[in-house]
Amino acid sequence: MENNKKPQQQSNDPLHGVKLADILEHLVEKLGWKELGAEITINCFNSNPSIKSSLKFLRRTPWARDKVEKLYLKTIGK
Repeated sequence: MENNKKPQQQSNDPLHGVKLADILEHLVEKLGWKELGAEITINCFNSNPSIKSSLKFLRRTPWARDKVEKLYLKTIGK
């Protein structure tokens, strides 16, 4: 029987396979909540911040998630 599966293509997206939780944890570890909140002014980073509440907000707010992803890429040098 012939295998009709296409070979998987390598993604050029540097965020491919990176979870939002991992991105946020990296940024908090590298910058801390205070600097993260100064860099991206959103309430979930400045008022009683937590990974859980921030993830909930970021998953529902595309513009904020985009800013977080761009900051992540900047911090890892991509």
